[in-house]
Amino acid sequence: MCRNIKTLFNFDPPATDDEVRASALQFVRKLSGFTKPSQANAEAFDKAVQDVTDAARVLIASLSTSATPKDRGVEAEKLRQRSRERFSRA
Repeated sequence: MCRNIKTLFNFDPPATDDEVRASALQFVRKLSGFTKPSQANAEAFDKAVQDVTDAARVLIASLSTSATPKDRGVEAEKLRQRSRERFSRA
């Protein structure tokens, strides 16, 4: 599950709210062990996702670096290439 959480800092264009929330959702799923919580746990689960989303936004906004931002397209292509190499049949 955690392999799906992507680095969100120092990209051009910056991470969207949807990307931040998706990462928070994956994190809460991993911690709780639930892909989809029961009705009894839904409120706590949803609150945790919102809290982690808020904390992630604060963190990303607070970080600084002198490195140039990475290009999302270039990084996505690198991941696709690694996947092709990993899963290609020899």
